[in-house]
Amino acid sequence: MRLWRKSLKEKIREQLVPLFPLEEAELELTQPPSSKMGDVALPFPFRLARKIKKPPRHIAEQAQPQLAQIEGLARVEIAGGGYLNLFLDRKKFIKEMVLGKTEKQELAEEKKIIIEHTNINPNKAAHIGHLRNAVLGDTLARCLKYKGEQVEVQNYIDDTGVQVVDVVFGFLELERKTLADIQALPGKLDDYCWDLYTRVSAYLQEHPQAQNKRNVYLKKIEKGEGEEARVAAYISREIARAHLETMKCLDISYDVLPCESSILHLKFWERAFQLLQEKKAITLAQEGPNKGCWIMPLTHRTEKEKVIVRSDGTVTYVGKDIAYQLWKLGLLGLDFYYEPFLQEDDHTIWITTHQPTPHQVHFGGGSKVYNVIDTRQSYLQDVVVQGLRRLGYTQEADKSIHFSYEMVALSPQSLRELGLELPPGEEDRSFYEVSGRKGLGIKANDFLDRLEAKAYHEVDQRNPDLPRPVKEEIAHQIACGALRYFMLKYTRNSLIVFDFDEALNFEGETGPYLQYTYVRIQSIFRKLKERKKIVVEDLITPEKLNQIDLSLLNPQEADEMWDLIYLASLLDEEVLHSIVTLELANLAKFTFNLCQKFNAYYHKYPILAEPEAKIQFLRIITVYYLQNTLSIALQLMGLPLPEKM
Repeated sequence: MRLWRKSLKEKIREQLVPLFPLEEAELELTQPPSSKMGDVALPFPFRLARKIKKPPRHIAEQAQPQLAQIEGLARVEIAGGGYLNLFLDRKKFIKEMVLGKTEKQELAEEKKIIIEHTNINPNKAAHIGHLRNAVLGDTLARCLKYKGEQVEVQNYIDDTGVQVVDVVFGFLELERKTLADIQALPGKLDDYCWDLYTRVSAYLQEHPQAQNKRNVYLKKIEKGEGEEARVAAYISREIARAHLETMKCLDISYDVLPCESSILHLKFWERAFQLLQEKKAITLAQEGPNKGCWIMPLTHRTEKEKVIVRSDGTVTYVGKDIAYQLWKLGLLGLDFYYEPFLQEDDHTIWITTHQPTPHQVHFGGGSKVYNVIDTRQSYLQDVVVQGLRRLGYTQEADKSIHFSYEMVALSPQSLRELGLELPPGEEDRSFYEVSGRKGLGIKANDFLDRLEAKAYHEVDQRNPDLPRPVKEEIAHQIACGALRYFMLKYTRNSLIVFDFDEALNFEGETGPYLQYTYVRIQSIFRKLKERKKIVVEDLITPEKLNQIDLSLLNPQEADEMWDLIYLASLLDEEVLHSIVTLELANLAKFTFNLCQKFNAYYHKYPILAEPEAKIQFLRIITVYYLQNTLSIALQLMGLPLPEKM
């Protein structure tokens, strides 16, 4: 990453430490209200004044000549009662930015970062709520890799959970199908199971006596016994493949799929239970409502204890989550076996197994873990972290991060687009939460297909002469960009109300607007080559950039050119800020602002029609730098880069 402000801060510190007793926190770089007042402001004299009992302006006057010696600064001015305003050497700065010559800093802080996201129960098709989880997790992974971290992406497959059990129960009990019958079903198994799961849920409500038989299924599937376990294994893996295919439409992939069945058969929980007992992290309740249960005391919670193992000996979900988290952090002393599950181009997605394999690959053992799970799971995630603390793993607990987010709802118009009726008596609501139980369950694939169809209509209107396959590819890219940006532009703990028309708007704060800006720049460069025989890449050399003369521009254009380049130069800082705050909306907003600023600049200062070659050159290098920056930002958010729109 190229963090020129960080490098500048280090140089400033070197100059000032011999003069003043400055702490790191006191040396803050801020931005003046206008570039006319400077490019970087230092307010430290005001903080330091209280410490050394001197007027801020006196401190600023002492510091000014030292700061003026820093390479890359044109001048240093004192403003007001003691502000220090630093003006960058614009020509030097522009040359370094355009050539990418600024110092590249290695910022990796962890041995390995594990991100667990998506985690869809493999019992039916994915729904639209899963898309926000996957987009957030994938974008975080992209940003961390860009930072220089080693990142491992996991997608947990609960292949023995009650949701899978219900579908197996439906096939074997309600439909009396064999494994061979299920394997011979036409169409998509995840879609078939979507409807079957709804039927089973209704059946179990109407026939409570069937719960006992369902529990027998659960025990057999957990133990890996009989036809029930074989059907569960087939269904869960086929549906997991379908989920991966859905996510691939959004350019989302994974490194490994840890399976619940592997955790059970390889005795991960038993090992975790042993550790919890040895460290006295859990105790056996002797009285009260939890008598006979293994419980863990809780702090900072209304609930004072959490059941980890029930009195009948069954482990709760949070107990298994503690075991899984211990493995992710390399604290369990056990590992899975692995086998290839899916090949995506040159990338292998691995899946865990309890059977020995010849493959010498290993996963887990991260030094930091992000669990991307919605806000409804905040309590259980906190219990997992408290479990680590009670085991004595304080540092690891601090690096177990719950990346929480709110749910996705739909606008009334979006419901109609998908062919769904508004719930009776709720027609006046501004949004509707997605719920299969209320008849508002929406499959992710249906949602993506509708989004792509609307995008195709827009592409067809704008480019009717393009071949159909080209229009379809562009429509897919636009739909992907529209969805991903919409999922990112809101702060993560904001409820999203998705609206098709808003997401696909080419002129608002949308993915298509960002993509259109990129396409517009590409078009400018193509026309330069076709009409003027100018190959932009041939202009970007140290020799030619040494010749730039900013004085050729009128003062207003010079300032607007500078403001655009300056803003683009802050991308890497914005990426870091988004990682630290876990607010990827910051990166989305930054990119939108950058596109807005470019479009306003280019509207006033065209390139193709500019007759003066030296002024045209200054505009070309500005747009060239913006194109490179925008390309990085879009790819970090997972937005495709179309050639046309």
